[in-house]
Amino acid sequence: MDTQVNTQGVVMVGEDICKQVISRADAFAAVEQVFGAMARGDAYNFPVVREAIGHADALYGFKGGFDRAGLTLGLKAGGYWPGNADKGLTNHQSTVCLFDPDTGQLVALVGGNYLTALRTAASSAISVAHLARPDAKVLGMIGAGHQSAFQLRAAAEQRDFDKVVAWNPHPDMLPALGKVAEELGLDFEAVSQQDLAAQSDVIITITSAHQPLLMADWVKPGTHIACMGTDTKGKQEVDPALFGVAQVFTDEIAQSVSIGEAQHAVAESVIGERDITPIGAVINGTHAGRGSAEAITLFDGTGVGLQDLAVASVAARLAREKGLATPLSL
Repeated sequence: MDTQVNTQGVVMVGEDICKQVISRADAFAAVEQVFGAMARGDAYNFPVVREAIGHADALYGFKGGFDRAGLTLGLKAGGYWPGNADKGLTNHQSTVCLFDPDTGQLVALVGGNYLTALRTAASSAISVAHLARPDAKVLGMIGAGHQSAFQLRAAAEQRDFDKVVAWNPHPDMLPALGKVAEELGLDFEAVSQQDLAAQSDVIITITSAHQPLLMADWVKPGTHIACMGTDTKGKQEVDPALFGVAQVFTDEIAQSVSIGEAQHAVAESVIGERDITPIGAVINGTHAGRGSAEAITLFDGTGVGLQDLAVASVAARLAREKGLATPLSL
């Protein structure tokens, strides 16, 4: 997919326009392409800046990178404001800035809230597409917040699931996720964490937990796990022992071992960096992926800046083509 943005003038693409122009399929293709480029050395992420600002309990930071293959350069600025829900706003707030790699000029300002949810779901869906057993039938969801619906919809397009089982620390949030499953024609059941692991062929964790919610001895052979909630030091969703029994894949190894789910397994010497494979290697065909039907596979989705740039670039291009981008004078 050509993800280059027309550089004839600066444009703004707001949240509502992003929702109109970019599909899950667009996001999947863009993220899959950039993961492959990363594994080939054609794209790289810049170091992440993420800080508690000492106001409103907010975390704020920057993720950026350069994709030589797609000629996409830029950054996402934003973070997490836990009090936003009380104000009728999304807790995660971000904006993507795209630049012309030939001149350094600003090309586009793109709303990042919807795209962050879309690209995160695309990431886990890519892991399901490339690592889950073809005959997977039961999808387990640990977490039922805003992002969970995006995760469920994207994952459901990758395998012929017939049932969703789910657990959330706040059970009152589960019915909303159940409605999404119903829309997709899937049976839905709220279960305990242990029962979820016993039933599931694919498990997606998408929480802000700081302690394990899924233990290694609960997971059955052949399961694929996508850990999508850990993107900061201290966060944790699964038992570090899982990394010792699973084939481990990630979006970027450097982030996985420092701020991703693997940080805990590495700290406890369960695994090392050499035990983690970039998902891009599977996409490119340089790694076989799942070793057997009985293997447990685990994808550590830390969320890299290049994902944001990839989907924002597509959204900007499509908005220009449809005449929906707003010209800016700087």
